[in-house]
Amino acid sequence: MNLRARSISGPERSRSQDWDEPLFVDNILDGPAPPPRASKPPGDDDPLDAYSATITRVVDRLAPSVVNLQVMRRVMGGRTVEGGGSGVVITPDGYMLTSAHVVHGTDEGIVSFTDGREFDFEIVGADPLSDLAVLRTRASDLVPADLGDAGTLRVGQLVVALGNPLGFAGSVTAGIVSALGRSFPARAGDHIRFIENVIQTDAALHPGNSGGALADGRAEVVGINTALVGANAGQGLGLAVPINDVTRKIIAALMRDGRVRRAFLGIAGGPRPLPPRLSNRVGRDRGIEVVHVEPGGPAARAGLAPEDIILEIKGEPVQGMDDIQRLMDAGTIGRKVPVRIYRNGEEREVVVVPSQLKAG
Repeated sequence: MNLRARSISGPERSRSQDWDEPLFVDNILDGPAPPPRASKPPGDDDPLDAYSATITRVVDRLAPSVVNLQVMRRVMGGRTVEGGGSGVVITPDGYMLTSAHVVHGTDEGIVSFTDGREFDFEIVGADPLSDLAVLRTRASDLVPADLGDAGTLRVGQLVVALGNPLGFAGSVTAGIVSALGRSFPARAGDHIRFIENVIQTDAALHPGNSGGALADGRAEVVGINTALVGANAGQGLGLAVPINDVTRKIIAALMRDGRVRRAFLGIAGGPRPLPPRLSNRVGRDRGIEVVHVEPGGPAARAGLAPEDIILEIKGEPVQGMDDIQRLMDAGTIGRKVPVRIYRNGEEREVVVVPSQLKAG
């Protein structure tokens, strides 16, 4: 990732400290750099085999970027430690990424690096519905990790999980991508949103590794470890929030504004195969079946009903709920959005005016 400093102006946000505008938001939104040339494979005189060489290369690159977080709460006479986890440095000027649940209920703490340095940090913004949070410390000479693209991962691919639960000694485990396309629920107030395309790995994750990095063999961060294992996921399996176009926008919004604004459509649904004739006509094999419409919500006011199959939103094909979540960004709030549906053997178009999601 080429670091190009650029001033970003955005809406006013409340900060407990007087920070400058974030300079590296454009790098978060950019995709990963082209792959480097293949390195020379280990020879007979190399004590590391190819597998070990890959892991050590990832660790050497990312260890300075993975930090320990002590979450603090102010009490009479000072501060007390409420908990902790790990984080990942994403810009040279002090922005860090972690899991929202790691810093839930507080707004400050102490960050420790593997070289022994410690600084205070504050929470720039947290988004429980993606389980991501952005922090900032006043250090200015940090080594940022490169953010990759979880969309390029394949089942069976090597991944390395890095955390820093102790502050001065990082934790490293390696494994494979054991499944892709998983989802798990995240809650903010009364609203539940499914985090889509979650990465499942058999690399061992521990509670102190929450918020740490899941990296591919190129040492690019493709996920943020949650250490959350659902009841049906099986023992020894970890989950990571993916780094992709959707989460890059969330990270950038947190850096700029300290919050994420989302449009609310008011439906629940899931993928459904399209009838063969319709599939041939639209050139794809899936749409989104509406299984529930929130009474009085934007979709209900537009006339959407259960068993409708959504084919397009704003002229873009949709095949999964993650497509809807991607398209329901802040720019659609209060605006007329065309939605193409399939109902009773016919295609038709309705117009929905999304409202702002009230979460919290």
